[in-house]
Amino acid sequence: MPRTLFLKIFVWFFLALIVVAGMTFVVGEIRRMHEPGPPMHGPVEIAIGAYAQTAAEIYEREGGGALAAYMDRMQNGSGLRAVLFGPQLQELSGRRMPSGAREVAARAFDTDKTEMAFGEPPPLMARPVTSARGDRYVLVAKLQPSMGPPPLAHHAMHLIAILLVGGLFCYWLARYLASPVTKLRAATRELARGNLSARVGPSLGRRRDELTALAEDFDLMAEKIESLINSQRRLLGDISHELRSPLARLNVALELARQRSGPDAISALERIQREAENLNEMIGQLLAITRLESGAQALRTAEVDLAPLVRQIADDADFEARSRNRTVQVKSCDPCTVCGSEELLRRAIENVIRNAVQYTAEKTAVEIEVHCTAGSKKGEAPHGTIMVRDHGPGVPESSLTEIFRPFYRVEDARDRASGGAGLGLAIADRSVRLHGGTVAATNAAGGGLLVTITLPLNP
Repeated sequence: MPRTLFLKIFVWFFLALIVVAGMTFVVGEIRRMHEPGPPMHGPVEIAIGAYAQTAAEIYEREGGGALAAYMDRMQNGSGLRAVLFGPQLQELSGRRMPSGAREVAARAFDTDKTEMAFGEPPPLMARPVTSARGDRYVLVAKLQPSMGPPPLAHHAMHLIAILLVGGLFCYWLARYLASPVTKLRAATRELARGNLSARVGPSLGRRRDELTALAEDFDLMAEKIESLINSQRRLLGDISHELRSPLARLNVALELARQRSGPDAISALERIQREAENLNEMIGQLLAITRLESGAQALRTAEVDLAPLVRQIADDADFEARSRNRTVQVKSCDPCTVCGSEELLRRAIENVIRNAVQYTAEKTAVEIEVHCTAGSKKGEAPHGTIMVRDHGPGVPESSLTEIFRPFYRVEDARDRASGGAGLGLAIADRSVRLHGGTVAATNAAGGGLLVTITLPLNP
């Protein structure tokens, strides 16, 4: 189970409650075991004192027989079994004495205070009195269970009740404190997955505290991010649309130039036409991705086998790379089937491989590997991995995530010399994310850049 803030708050509050309640219980039990108990002040002591005074007067006035009859009536009426001791610790009523009665009576004579004996339950109470003639007596009564101190089980029940009520309160408090954080975390995940409309404030209701202020700040940040991303998407779409017009005019001018030029210009004009076609295709893909990200167009999916797709792209790239004293090699290629748009996946993989060919050193090879993972680890979904490594200068660590942004340049001079516009990896990243996958770049050991494309497999 994950260690969440809710569990931490609940456990610490509940442990504090257990320690406080447990120490109180232990201290109370130690005092109860080591102390005979303070004199019982209250209704029980007052009642027994009245019985003792009456019993002493009856004994002095009418003798032991009348005293025994009074004790019987008292036991039948109140449930108290009692005996009366004289100054010499002699029992005066002739009744059978409870165990320990003489000892507690002796203590009462010595202290002239009410004494308790907790030997065998229920406890004994010894109440000293002085008669009208000035003689001292002690009445020892065996209390009913309800009159004595509560037993250990009673204390344990109280402790359990305290822990139960306290545990419920700790649970409610922990949930109250952790709930906004949980909702904030869920909204953050939604935002990271691309749901720019994720907000926290409406789910918190009328709550007003520091966590609510944090949620409001998050909503403000999410609103700003959504506005910026939407503006960027609109800008890309507008630029793509605007580029179509000069491209159309370029094609017209190209046809006119082909008609008016001689044989020596045919090669250059064909090159211009190819580049114009590539630019037109790139703009078309950029427009398609912009529409998909904005939700204006549904992704048309089909089963795509990555192995032949990667080999075909690698062969085309290798043909071009050899003219620049470079090669493209497929080192391993597992069969993997994904569900998606073959054209977008082709564009993504091709852009990554062409980027590697662009920057790998001369007389080196761009290495490609395709692996299929069945998801053997716990919580790991089946996925296919395409790894493309070049042997170029690599990328600064601070730019490893930035290179997937549109029009981002690691080094202006280098990118301008290579003719790159900073769109290839950005298009690859968006195409892969539309398929539920990820693209990541790392600097490979021994030099060069390693780009890893991960795509979920078709179930």
